Amino acid sequence: MNRTIIRTKNFAADAANFIVDLAHKSLRERNEFRIALSGGNTPRPVYARLGTLGPDLPWELLRITFGDERCVPPDDPQSNFKMARETLFVPAAVPEKSIMRMRGEFDSQIAAQEYENSLDVLAALRGEPTYRHDLILLGLGEDGHTASLFPGTAGIEEMTRRVIANFVPTFNSWRLTFTFPLINHARHICFLVDATKHKDIIERVIDGDPSFPASRVNPSAGDLSWIIGE
Repeated sequence: MNRTIIRTKNFAADAANFIVDLAHKSLRERNEFRIALSGGNTPRPVYARLGTLGPDLPWELLRITFGDERCVPPDDPQSNFKMARETLFVPAAVPEKSIMRMRGEFDSQIAAQEYENSLDVLAALRGEPTYRHDLILLGLGEDGHTASLFPGTAGIEEMTRRVIANFVPTFNSWRLTFTFPLINHARHICFLVDATKHKDIIERVIDGDPSFPASRVNPSAGDLSWIIGE
C-alpha cells in the first residue's frame, strides 16, 4: 500500500483535481471510472467544484456509488444522495444511468442486500469475484467513524458482507454502509477531512490508533490518500 498525505489550503480545488486526474487514469486503463461518494458537509465544496468541471469528464463512463446512506427518502435534508444531486449531479448533468443510489427509504436490510446484489452483478459482468472501486471517498467523524462504521457497532466486525444495514445507537437509527471488506478492496481510497475539526483524531487515525474504526482502512492491494484542508 502506498500512502500519501496532502495538506492544503485549497481543499476543494485540490480534491476535485485529484479525483479528475484519477478518473482520467482509470478511463485510459479500463474505459470506466468507479467512484464511491461520501456524505456529510466536508465533501460538499469538493462536489460543487467537480460540478463546474462537468465538460472535462465523460460522465456516461462513470459508475457512481455511495459508501453509506441515512435511512431516509432521497429528498430528505439528511440524505447523502440529495446533497450529491444538488452539488454535483444536476450542475454537471450526470446521466441517471451513471448513478447507483442507496434506497434509504426502503427496509434497511432489504436495501443493503439489494445494493450488494447490484454491485455483484456489475462485478460479474467484468469477471470479477468482488466489485472493485477505482476510488472510494471517505470522511472522518469526531468519534473516528468512517462511512457508517461507528465505534461499538456490529458493522465494524463484519467480514463477509460487503454492504450492510448497521444500527447506530448514538442516533438510534439504521444506516446503510459499505463494510471494510469492500472498502479495502478498492484500487484507491481517499479521506477528505477538515483539519479545523477534531485535528487530534485525524493524526491518531493516520498513526493507526486501533480504537478508531477509520484506522481499519487499509487497502489490501491499493493506495490510500489523505487530503486535509487546513
